[in-house]
Amino acid sequence: MIVLLGTGVVVTLIGNDYRMRERRLSVPVAGGSLDAVLTLPPRDPARGLVVMVHGDGPVEATHDGLYRPWFEAAADAGFATLSWSKPGIGGSTGDWLSQSMADRAAEAGAVIDHVRGQPDVPAGPVVLWGASQAGWVLPKLAATRDDIKAVVAVGPAINWLRQGRYNLLAELDHDGADAAERERVIAVSERTRRLLDDHADYDTYLAGSGDPEPMSAARWRFVTRNYTADATADLHAMAGRHLPVLLMLGRHDRNVDTEETRATYRRILGDRVTVTRFDSMHSLARPVMEESDVVGLATAVLWPRALLAGGVLDTYREYLRKLA
Repeated sequence: MIVLLGTGVVVTLIGNDYRMRERRLSVPVAGGSLDAVLTLPPRDPARGLVVMVHGDGPVEATHDGLYRPWFEAAADAGFATLSWSKPGIGGSTGDWLSQSMADRAAEAGAVIDHVRGQPDVPAGPVVLWGASQAGWVLPKLAATRDDIKAVVAVGPAINWLRQGRYNLLAELDHDGADAAERERVIAVSERTRRLLDDHADYDTYLAGSGDPEPMSAARWRFVTRNYTADATADLHAMAGRHLPVLLMLGRHDRNVDTEETRATYRRILGDRVTVTRFDSMHSLARPVMEESDVVGLATAVLWPRALLAGGVLDTYREYLRKLA
């Protein structure tokens, strides 16, 4: 038992030993501050900066360690990475559920403005990296700033409502729901949509949706702020910047219609988009990592790099290396 325990500790230490330096920052913003992490190449000065924009949920700066393989890949390519805990998470003040997508873009812009010129923060190109919900944030930011040189978009959606319906139907298919269950769940979704269009308050939503697992009041307010989000207009605005975009999509994504995303990005941004697909889920994790809680948790603890599908980190690393 002692030998096995010792082996597990060694594996965990090796699996979580990264080729980079990491330090904490506190970034002042209106009304408080954001707890941030800056990672750097292990020895040489960084030549560029990746700014991470999270997806949905209460995400901490390192995503509880799951972002560190991405940080390391960027460091291998000579890039620093900046990421921060969402408002109200970890040491960050505020409440992320009070934000619109425009608020999120403004927050990211304020963070970039503050850190430029700080010790160890490179003056070279800024690359935006964003996952999932960040698809409604990245184009807003990229369209309005002259210091953004490239965008890496991981599983972004185009339209909030279409994305929600796609996810709903994909999960029903995955779970093998029968006709009666599909009809019930879709009816709840339709009622919720009508309540959103009617600008219903939370009590009206609770009384009228029929949802057996209703949203919290804070989540309902967040959705009412953002359910009309659509990236199309911001992508058109971003097109004028002629920025290169790496679009990273999972072949088994049940959250986002990746074909709609691919087609929209290609139609608006043309050949500036490099489309890559992986044998992965929405997060670019290998399918087994999400289908098996035991396998996913063990891998996250012992060897987080192995969560991601083959080729994900190599593709990201090489893309950054080729940026001027």
